[in-house]
Amino acid sequence: MSVPTSHDIVQVVSADSLECELNRVRAAAAGSLAGIFGPRSVTWQVDREAAIFLGAGRALLLQLAHPWVAAAIEQHSTTFADPIGRFHRTFSVVFSMVFGSLDQSLTAARRLHRRHAEINGRLPSAAGRFPAGSRYYANAIPALQWVHATLVESALLAYDLVLPPLTLEERERYYSENRLFAALFGIPDECLPRNWTAFSAYTTAMVQSDALIVTDQARIFGHRLIAGTDTWLPVSASYQALTAALLPPRIREAFGFPPPAPRAYRLEADQCTYVIDVSVIAPT
Repeated sequence: MSVPTSHDIVQVVSADSLECELNRVRAAAAGSLAGIFGPRSVTWQVDREAAIFLGAGRALLLQLAHPWVAAAIEQHSTTFADPIGRFHRTFSVVFSMVFGSLDQSLTAARRLHRRHAEINGRLPSAAGRFPAGSRYYANAIPALQWVHATLVESALLAYDLVLPPLTLEERERYYSENRLFAALFGIPDECLPRNWTAFSAYTTAMVQSDALIVTDQARIFGHRLIAGTDTWLPVSASYQALTAALLPPRIREAFGFPPPAPRAYRLEADQCTYVIDVSVIAPT
């Protein structure tokens, strides 16, 4: 799957096109009560684990590396005015989509789309392939594709660090199921990589492309968010170091984080203690 360029026409998910994708979700869902995926899915197996929060900071920084996301946060978000509230609202929507009933999942998808429909603007300065003054839309398919990709990849990376790694078959099932998750954002199935191998190629191509450029504002945002500067909840040095270690080298360097130390990190999550050896992380 190729990485979109600045010369491509930006396709934005409309309310009508979202409903078309939700019809596809409804037809493939596990059931009205079981929701989109159901308890036998690999998605529930992975996403119910507290360990996936170990990758939350990584996903956020990868999203911030996209100039459209950084501009949207700067111009529209309440992230820094109410970071705890923002965190709870975001994960309330995501968990409703993944673990809620079918009606709850679809309602959450529509609510998220309406919220995103209000977020658009222009880039204040040139960033990578995107010229100054170019338009961005939170509901633009390329932006949604990247946000979705960071969630999928970071969740699996965090899961594999502390739990028995998924088999290749389970990994394919997880990605296949998450193509339905993408539909909840309104992303058409034909816009997604066809399998896990193609998905990995897409994320690698994005990381290496000028579609991701850490702007000065994104760098400031990233350090504030990961350090917990705007909250009363301190973020441990170990979590900050682990988050930086999990980033692809190019993105880590662009944010100004130091190279990972050759050691294990000890972290607490949901009353569980995780000891993570960063030497097993393969660079992207």
